[in-house]
Formats: sequence, C-alpha cells, structure tokens
Amino acid sequence: MLDHRTAPYGAFLLRISLGVLFLAHAGLKLFVFTPAGTVQFFGSLGLPPGLAYFTIALELAAGAALTLGIWTRVAALVVISDLVGAIVTVHAHAGFFFNNPNGGWEFPAFWIVALIGQALLGDGAYALLPTFAFGRASSATH
Repeated sequence: MLDHRTAPYGAFLLRISLGVLFLAHAGLKLFVFTPAGTVQFFGSLGLPPGLAYFTIALELAAGAALTLGIWTRVAALVVISDLVGAIVTVHAHAGFFFNNPNGGWEFPAFWIVALIGQALLGDGAYALLPTFAFGRASSATH
C-alpha cells in the first residue's frame, strides 16, 4: 500500500539521486575524459563523434531537470535513451558485472529501471516546475 504522506518525499529523494548521478556522469565526460576525449571514444565505437556533445548536453540537462524538479517525468523518460545507447554500444559486450573492462550492463540497466520508477511516481516534493500529466499538475508536489 502506498503511503500518500511520505511518497512525495521518497520520489523527491529518488529524483535528487538520479539528477546528481547524471550531473556526475556528464562531469566525468567534461572534466576527466574531456570533451575531446569523449568525442574520440565515441568515434572509436563507430558512432558519429559529434554525438558525444549531444550526450554531454543531454546528461547535463536531464541532471539539472531531475535535481530541480523541472518536468521530472519527461526528463526521466528522455534520458533513458542515453543509457540504452550506452548498454548497446559499450556495456552489453562487457558482460553483466560493472567491474569488467568497459563496465557491465547491470548498472545502466538498473538506472533505467529507476528512471522508469521516477516517471511513474512523478515529481515528488519540492519540484520547481511539476510535470503536467493528462492535463493536470502532478498531485505529488509540495
């Protein structure tokens, strides 16, 4: 049974966690691998190198939107494509465990499930710009 008194705060904690994780993931590409290194890596996978810039921007935008509670459901669903792409191009070939070279697919798969859960739960408490669902504002905002 869903506890309607605490569910918005659970959704809030999940939203913040997911958002900060995406900001960190984008930060890794910006500050550790650098944009040039990320472009080179994408090219080595046979992907269009320019897709690296789009990926960094998507992760930054989704991370900010999730952290701040701006159209949470939309942000969660849109950024799933980033993780599906990561699984297909890099992680599926590395096996299940993330400590394998190039990381396994279990962490990005779990991340996708958490994003789907966030989309189903909604914005949660303290969302700055709640998602409009079916013509009405999400009822789980404070």
